[in-house]
Amino acid sequence: MDNSVLQAWKKVVDNLTLSVGQKTIDLWFKDVKPISFSDNIFTISVPNNFFSNWLKKNQQSNIEHILKTIYSTDVKLQYNVEKDISDQISKVPIIPTHNDAPISPVIKDQLNSYLTFDRFIVGNSNRFASGCGEAVTKTPGKLFNPLFIYGGVGLGKTHLMHAIGNGLKKNFPNFRILYVTCEKFVSDFIEAIRFQERMSNFKNKYRNLDCLLIDDIQFLVGGNKDRSQEEFFNLFNTLKDNGKQIVIASDRPQSKLEIEERLISRFKWGNTVDIQPPDLETRIAILKKKSEEEKISVPEDVIMFIASQIKSNIRELEGALLRVTSFIKFTNTPFTLDSVKIILKDIIVPEENIQITIDRIQKIVSEHYNITVKDFKTKQRTSRIALPRQIAMYLARSLTDMSTTEIGDTFGGRDHTTVMHACKQIDKKVTEDAWFAAEINKIVKLIKEDY
Repeated sequence: MDNSVLQAWKKVVDNLTLSVGQKTIDLWFKDVKPISFSDNIFTISVPNNFFSNWLKKNQQSNIEHILKTIYSTDVKLQYNVEKDISDQISKVPIIPTHNDAPISPVIKDQLNSYLTFDRFIVGNSNRFASGCGEAVTKTPGKLFNPLFIYGGVGLGKTHLMHAIGNGLKKNFPNFRILYVTCEKFVSDFIEAIRFQERMSNFKNKYRNLDCLLIDDIQFLVGGNKDRSQEEFFNLFNTLKDNGKQIVIASDRPQSKLEIEERLISRFKWGNTVDIQPPDLETRIAILKKKSEEEKISVPEDVIMFIASQIKSNIRELEGALLRVTSFIKFTNTPFTLDSVKIILKDIIVPEENIQITIDRIQKIVSEHYNITVKDFKTKQRTSRIALPRQIAMYLARSLTDMSTTEIGDTFGGRDHTTVMHACKQIDKKVTEDAWFAAEINKIVKLIKEDY
């Protein structure tokens, strides 16, 4: 086998480890072997069709993207299945016999130990939700019961739920805790209905908990789920009557859930908190935390650029950072703002109808600091002028496609090193001073108003 194929596959696995974690790598990639790369087809050997099906569904596009960066061309992934076990699977009877072993009453909490409060970046958009979550870990089943968390996709609801579960696990080691998606709950219930001897195990699993964390409750909406709603209603009452903690997450508030009114009324018994899209300083903090955890040194202007462009989804925010760092690592591309803009050009789409100009930035910044645009172009270096000028340069570099030389020309003919120094100084202040970071965020919002 060509050694370059082995090296390429190693890069693929190293990159995926950053995003999916070592456990997933050990489970699904340990027995996968690279075979060859020819005619833009990268062939791998997998133990059986379970592996190939899982890879096709979950990671094929990511693998092909990484291979594309390695070989600088589109690459198609091909599978060499060592053993086809479809026939054996088809022979497994659907209806169990009376001799089937019972389901074990011992359950796993399904918590991700990585998702803790220490790793949950708190900002104005999620401060109240985080505070209520931490309160639950200290006095479960009391004030905030149930705790109903809602917010859009990728804003941190699931992270917060796992953090609550891990906090309870630490504070109350003997607690029986279960994190489960609503889809999994419905699936378990359907299985219990199909195989009646499993119903008692189902009830034991869910009704003997000290804390139930159920995610994506909106899955109860729609379809023929009357019996599932009835079962969850009974489960909710049992846990609540016994003083057990319930935490529910949804992508919408209770009023938007098209489920039984009696369930909605119970969701409102405790406390309802929402998680909003993170503001600029929170997005910056998230990216910094992620880069620290991954031991990656990311330039401040790159962090500012990504944070200012991706606003509504933390997953997309972290995904963009991962894509950039992976590309830089595997291609040895210089880690500059210009290269990052190229790498993310198909992810970061300019906001519709927003065309931020240098004139707009200078106007807003000058008004904010009660000076004139002409002051930016003078030789004055007093702090009253110098700081706003540096901020305007910094924002011009982050919010427009202008080069440092072009930016310098609009500030009285200053050279590119002056602009770079200004960006570096403001980067430092944003990092060290939370109030200043909030001030920059406020100015960015003003710049984008009425566009």
